Amino acid sequence: MNNSSSSPTSDDRDEYPHVTQADVDRATFRIGFKTAPRKQRVTILLDTGLIEYFKAKAGERGYQTLINDTLPMACGCLQCFSTT
Repeated sequence: MNNSSSSPTSDDRDEYPHVTQADVDRATFRIGFKTAPRKQRVTILLDTGLIEYFKAKAGERGYQTLINDTLPMACGCLQCFSTT
């Protein structure tokens, strides 16, 4: 077996520029051609029993994700969160 290659190699590891956080903040996230919904970080105080309930129900999935999925159903505005 021949280990040599006839293709030229480059010492440059990457030809693309470094992506900064500012680049990500300016980016428009899309699914197909539609703008993808983004999440917003919030701080909220919830009853301890409520957090324990969601942690127990969520398992490996993550209790915050479960809360995020439950809130639109609770307020009856599922269409507000539709990505279609």
